[in-house]
Amino acid sequence: MPELPLSADELADMTFVVLAAHPDDETLGAGGFLAKLHEAGAAVEVLLCTAGEASHPDSQTTTPEQLAAVRLTEFDSAVSGLNPSATWRFLELADGQLAASTERIADSLRAAVAGRPADSVTIIAPYRHDGHIDHDTLGSIAADVAAQGGHGLLEYPIWYWLWAGPDDSTWNSWVRVPLADQDQRAKQRAMGAHLSQTKPLSDQPGDETLLSDTFLEHFRRPWETFSWHPSAAGSNSAADAERIFDKVHSREEDPWSYTTSWYERRKRSMTLAALPEESYESGLELGCSIGTLSEELAQRCQQFLGVDASSAALAQAAKRLARFPSAQAKHLTMPGEWPEGTFDLVVLSETGYYLSPDELSELLARIEASTRPGGTLVLCHWRHPISGWQLDAEAVHAMARKKLGWPTHGLYREKDFMLEILLAPERTP
Repeated sequence: MPELPLSADELADMTFVVLAAHPDDETLGAGGFLAKLHEAGAAVEVLLCTAGEASHPDSQTTTPEQLAAVRLTEFDSAVSGLNPSATWRFLELADGQLAASTERIADSLRAAVAGRPADSVTIIAPYRHDGHIDHDTLGSIAADVAAQGGHGLLEYPIWYWLWAGPDDSTWNSWVRVPLADQDQRAKQRAMGAHLSQTKPLSDQPGDETLLSDTFLEHFRRPWETFSWHPSAAGSNSAADAERIFDKVHSREEDPWSYTTSWYERRKRSMTLAALPEESYESGLELGCSIGTLSEELAQRCQQFLGVDASSAALAQAAKRLARFPSAQAKHLTMPGEWPEGTFDLVVLSETGYYLSPDELSELLARIEASTRPGGTLVLCHWRHPISGWQLDAEAVHAMARKKLGWPTHGLYREKDFMLEILLAPERTP
């Protein structure tokens, strides 16, 4: 897992706005980083949405109002210990009901980042697929505001560590922030400040400890983990993709387990089954990687071309395609480079979000010009955030629909990926 690519000098010139759904989120998810930001001299503002008054709904000793007062005091103590120069604001929203206040939260977040250069602001928020409705709501709001304003975004997981299984690979694209000894100590003190969550309220039923020692072990590590989305000015582009993926494929033959992962094998089968035609005259796969999908597409095409920016990946793709005389793999960095000819099948799978919005717009224009009337365009993308890149699956597919205006032949969407088939219009007489 790579480290967050921001030096202490860069941090000092930035402003960080932290979103917390409940008191203790800021400490569990980003406490060590907040301490590090204080040492760097960065400006920090925390927006606390709720007082966490619903954490012990069955308590017979403490009312929600009493618990809210306790938790706000704990929050103030924790934030002051982590980052004495940070400011914080309480939005006074209802615990567990943030989905009903999305506009108010978004407006508060926009106000907090207003008046600053877009690329000098980074929003820190819960991971948008964390598994808690309040966390997911905040993460989605933060992602929208960051994308609209061109700000950086760091998403911190909390409940993800409880439900994610050993085979979940979402975290593979995340970044790590190493914590110095003093950062770890500050975080541990802040965690200790949240006594209403780490100790029982009393010995009565309903007052049990909410955060167990086993759960807290995830937050005692000498690093913190984030899904990282740089500001528009600092985001990766197609040129970066060539360098990054060449390095990844040079290190491992199959870095994303294309040949062994059930997710990958199942997704390939569904992609092939979704093709509306049994065979095609000429197929093009954009971003073919090591050629696992290419090998099967080539069997459905009289002519087939797989292209990729990574020479290391293409070496494997070429071997897989060698048994098909009319298939080839070619090194191209899209969208600046483009193959000659036209195609009645174009496949863009797990690739669109590695482009900037401008690059994707250019790519879609290239696809439109190169696809034959009535041709098939396949879009298939991982639906979780992609650290270090501006776009995600939903944005890629939405841009394709808007830019091309082609009818959707079929759409399949699940938690992990979405698969969509667009058909180019037939030529009018």
